[in-house]
Amino acid sequence: MRPHRIRMCHGLVMNYGLYKKMEIYRAKPANKWEMTQFHADDYIDFLSRVTPENMDQFQKEQAKFNVGDDSPVFEGLFEYCGLSAGGSMEGAARLNRGLCDIAINWAGGLHHAKKSEASGFCYVNDIVLGILELLRYYARVLYIDIDVHHGDGVEEAFYTTDRVMTVSFHKYGEFFPGTGELKDVGVGKGKYYSVNFPLRDGIDDESYQSVFEPVIEKVMEWYRPSAIVLQCGGDSLSGDKLGCFNLSMKGHANCVRFVKKFNLPTLVLGGGGYTMRNVARAWAYETGVVVGQDIGPDMPYNDYYEYFGPDYQLDVRAGNMENMNTLDYLEKIKTQVYENLARTMFAPSVQMQEVPADEVISEDEDDEDADDRYPQSFWDRRIVPDNEYYDSDEGEGGGSQNEQNYGDEHGYDGDESDENRINGKESSTAGNTRSSSMDLGDSRPPAVSQDEEVQIAQILKEEEDRIIRPNDIHPNETAASERLSESGMIASPVAPSPGVEASPMESMEEGEVTSTKSGTPMEGGQEKMAVDLAPPEIDGATPSSQPQDGESTLEEGEIADSPHTQQ
Repeated sequence: MRPHRIRMCHGLVMNYGLYKKMEIYRAKPANKWEMTQFHADDYIDFLSRVTPENMDQFQKEQAKFNVGDDSPVFEGLFEYCGLSAGGSMEGAARLNRGLCDIAINWAGGLHHAKKSEASGFCYVNDIVLGILELLRYYARVLYIDIDVHHGDGVEEAFYTTDRVMTVSFHKYGEFFPGTGELKDVGVGKGKYYSVNFPLRDGIDDESYQSVFEPVIEKVMEWYRPSAIVLQCGGDSLSGDKLGCFNLSMKGHANCVRFVKKFNLPTLVLGGGGYTMRNVARAWAYETGVVVGQDIGPDMPYNDYYEYFGPDYQLDVRAGNMENMNTLDYLEKIKTQVYENLARTMFAPSVQMQEVPADEVISEDEDDEDADDRYPQSFWDRRIVPDNEYYDSDEGEGGGSQNEQNYGDEHGYDGDESDENRINGKESSTAGNTRSSSMDLGDSRPPAVSQDEEVQIAQILKEEEDRIIRPNDIHPNETAASERLSESGMIASPVAPSPGVEASPMESMEEGEVTSTKSGTPMEGGQEKMAVDLAPPEIDGATPSSQPQDGESTLEEGEIADSPHTQQ
């Protein structure tokens, strides 16, 4: 399962010009949570931690999860699993949203992986994860597997349900994984929804077509799927190192062409294939089939041109293997498959319910340039959870704090609106001896000392004997605003000393702000804003009777902040 073959296929797709008829995306790798939609938590945790350097520390886990022999540990294992699974899940999500008719992920198709076990070079079953994504929108999904090996991992995952029908054409006998007998038809609600067509060595294009097309035709007639997942394992091609079939490139591609004729949302995946040059040829040719473009046998020059010698042709020819699949044998198997399909009686349906929100694709990706490549940190910065604040990256202890912790430390009472927080408007909070700012936008309010707060409080105290109402002009308002405009700080009021009579504004609820626009014109025809705030209590703060130098300026449209309000 060398990733190098994917690069070879991609090079052919680009140099044949097939990319002009499709959109190419770099899928977001699947994370642990997404993988555990099917796989066990402890298994995924093991894959994320094991490396070739520390694998000796996980000998017990390797035996438990069948990692080591046919599924060895290698550098970048978990990243590889994330890319494979993420591509299939995102392709399925795009089909769900109607963004494409056919989605291709040649890095997917790892059909042997089990819930808590690796198998046959497969660690994370991207096919099951992709089908689970499709089932969120589609009532029935058909899975077709043309790999030389039986798709045991996918069949096992959906063995008891009728919402997924699995159809596998594979070599059966003394051959890995040893499953896929004709009598394996499912159990419970899934009985007769697992279709296995066991084949013998050396099957050629004509014989394969004689069973594939009529069986799929019957499946479509009886099951009537809403979407299709097609696994195109390349080890069924002639000359594969681990295969035993005798299919040519065009015979293999005929399966893709036939499935495409049904005009259903289709997810096309890769799979096995261990002769890299043949796998790359076949998948590039089948990409042309999917986009409806015929490509000639003359191979254009590409980065891996030397791998395709000595003929340098886009073709995989059938060999001279003996076909062990007699006509009588194929007809017998086909007849039994038809009988099993007839026992399904009718296409199953599901109860109508609300579709959960998409987890894979964000809405704004529709407007993104497909050629742009952004680091993961870019996408992380675009996520603004409603229940979190973000401290300044420049301060100590940068990172996110939850709402409760922030309120305990800074006196936040939780009454502010989410709109102000998300829009990134500036906020300041004052305590006994310090001020703190949150990095919600590009601007940060200046620090305000306690002495300056006392001075500002005196100015605002003079205005607390009344509530400003629209079009209500008070003589002291102009004088107070002019004194504030001489300072260079943001107003942050403090409580009056004990014994001072409470003003009407002190009866307001915490977090309330009364803001009115005065009718007094300022220079340039602008109007100034006046604000009355319910002052918080600060021990030892006594307002002076006269204003002092260094008091704050309220810019046009700016509202004074307190620990109970945030703009």
